[in-house]
Amino acid sequence: MKVSVLGSGGWGTALALVLLENGHEVTLWSYTEEESRGLRESRENPMLKGVPLPEELHLTSDMSCVKDCGMVVLATPSFAVRTTARKLKELVAEGTVLVTVSKGIERDTSLVLSQVIEQEVGEKCPVVVLSGPSHAEEVGRKVPTAVVVASAQLEAAELVQDLFMNGRFRIYTSSDVLGVEIGAALKNVIALCAGCCDGMGCGDNTKAALMTRGLTEIARLGVAMGCRQETFAGLTGVGDLIVTCTSMHSRNRRAGILIGQGMTAQAAMEQLGGAVVEGYYAAASAKELADKAGVEMPITTGAYAVLYEGKDPRIVLEELMTRKRKHESEESSWLLS
Repeated sequence: MKVSVLGSGGWGTALALVLLENGHEVTLWSYTEEESRGLRESRENPMLKGVPLPEELHLTSDMSCVKDCGMVVLATPSFAVRTTARKLKELVAEGTVLVTVSKGIERDTSLVLSQVIEQEVGEKCPVVVLSGPSHAEEVGRKVPTAVVVASAQLEAAELVQDLFMNGRFRIYTSSDVLGVEIGAALKNVIALCAGCCDGMGCGDNTKAALMTRGLTEIARLGVAMGCRQETFAGLTGVGDLIVTCTSMHSRNRRAGILIGQGMTAQAAMEQLGGAVVEGYYAAASAKELADKAGVEMPITTGAYAVLYEGKDPRIVLEELMTRKRKHESEESSWLLS
């Protein structure tokens, strides 16, 4: 099949290589001609050092590459998804499957990215979400990886599953689109917090508690929004949380480490060379969604205070540890009796 991948960052490039390996005709689009020219000349993405870009991979900055494609993959940063989808509407043929692989929530609307695309494209194209525990650096090196594709349309989900899946890139399907995207976006907030714990010199006990209680509050919000509880026990919930909170591939964790060491959020992101730290933006959206739904999310609220109000993360940690005592589960038999 003819496929275009929009966004030549590490993740977009890694997915383009998976599709190329599977025998598809693949074009990788860059936002600027300068970036595309650099890839054509070096045949290597600096975000995936040591991974060659085969000559068969077409490289361009002309978005008309999406014409006549059976599938278009949107791998831009979350803040660029709306403008990219708006341009796509006039270029893609009706019925072209659009796959969003970015993880985030739109700041001004609190919409997940599939909803943003659907707003811009309408019913012209089916939308599929691809997400899960998947560092681009490892996918690029062909490390065995498993992810989920989610769509309201089973046929579209299974098409994407078939196009991407191979012996080292396993795909599962789901109909819980919102749950997959909520888990994918909000685990970045918890990963920032995990990095803060590392930066402050906390231990494994602290991180385990943070990840477990962080997942609990993500699921609490998701269920309140109509998502399925079991989604958060899967690859895009606990799986993505584990990989993002524990790996130095994670920009969110690395930014959190710097913040835990005393840097401001802005200084930490600048230290990472201006790389997009999705958890920073997701923290604001998550707090807004939680307030709107009336859901308690103490870790996320604490993260917001650190990131946007300059609160000392050590004070936030102390406040979290000394909160009013509670049951671990809202379904405790004591409460139900």
